[in-house]
Amino acid sequence: MDNYNWERKKILIAEDEETNFLFIEAILEDTKAKILWAKSGIEVINQFKQNKDINLILMDIKMPEMDGLTAAKKIREIDPNVPIIAQTAYAMSEDKNKCLKAGCNDYLTKPINHRLLLSTIDKYLAPEELLGSGK
Repeated sequence: MDNYNWERKKILIAEDEETNFLFIEAILEDTKAKILWAKSGIEVINQFKQNKDINLILMDIKMPEMDGLTAAKKIREIDPNVPIIAQTAYAMSEDKNKCLKAGCNDYLTKPINHRLLLSTIDKYLAPEELLGSGK
């Protein structure tokens, strides 16, 4: 099993369902990443504004108050570079295109695959640490 060490990374999980959040949090536990939780699209934006050091957002698409696509667009206005990975139960190709068009960098379908989640996050967190490491 791959070992990921993101102890200097902060990941914002946008997920309105507590059981889904706890599942993702458990997967990320061994990575040592600092985890923040937002339960609505509005909360995602507020937490992102309050925590300028967020390295990645895992964005649920279907959330109360404001959906994840709208939240992703608003976050892109604040920061065009922070990686946003959409997570959704919708698995149609047009849904993936909607997520990418809204500003998401990547897309995962639910139920979340443990290894795919970790490798997808690593794709966005690792590059800066790989520079010059020869890995």
